[in-house]
Amino acid sequence: MKLLLSILFFAAVGTAQTNPPAAPAIPIDQQNAAKARTLLDQTIEALGGNAYLNIEDMTQDGRSYSFHHGEPSGAGGLFWRFYRFPDKERIELTKKRDVAYVYRGDEGFEITYKGVRSDEPKAVADFVRRRKYSLDWVLRKWLHEPGIALFYDGASVAAEKDTQQVTLVNTHNESVTLYLDTTSHLPVKKTFSWRDPTDKERNLEGEVYDNYKPVEGVMTPFSVTRFYNGDMASQRFLNSVRYNTGLNDSLFNVRVTYDANQPAPRK
Repeated sequence: MKLLLSILFFAAVGTAQTNPPAAPAIPIDQQNAAKARTLLDQTIEALGGNAYLNIEDMTQDGRSYSFHHGEPSGAGGLFWRFYRFPDKERIELTKKRDVAYVYRGDEGFEITYKGVRSDEPKAVADFVRRRKYSLDWVLRKWLHEPGIALFYDGASVAAEKDTQQVTLVNTHNESVTLYLDTTSHLPVKKTFSWRDPTDKERNLEGEVYDNYKPVEGVMTPFSVTRFYNGDMASQRFLNSVRYNTGLNDSLFNVRVTYDANQPAPRK
């Protein structure tokens, strides 16, 4: 009997050594988040890696077009854009560049021949919201925020391209979904939704990125189309882009010189 028990004991030990306990399975949600993180890392690398992450300022010029309910409104116009990461921007319009808009933090200004006035509150709110959900902010700010949640949503088709879909959700329960090209890993499309504080309706906005070109080590979309509740809202086509030129502070340091709600002073 003792001999039989000894044989069974050593057999059990030998089996345990040959087949060690399996490693704990990684929870499915962690696997999903890891997949999303891998795809986002590939996207940042495809955009230029450190060259993209180290962009401090950007200068663009091109032509933009506006749409109303998906139909063109006007012939389009020239624009010059000056951007300093993360929250300073100046946009100059018309051939003479005599109309400009400056956004600094949560402030907005309009510059015309009359001088400088505060931009309309709704226009400023729209601009600040779109900046918060911009591709640069999502990839360069959201990803580093504590508590950011990542979700891999699977394969999908966006702008007639095979993509991988990833959603990011921050601690304010704000979310943005990116559609990443399956082959190049470059962003193809971005969508986000928000609830209007006035009518409480939920709105869906998005952008489609196309015609990527390498500029100073950064893959840059020379065509950007913005959508609002399913309708095309605007298109931007770039002629040229430059990075890290050291933009002068005077481009953004403007101050109000007149109140649009008050009558102009007599000359």
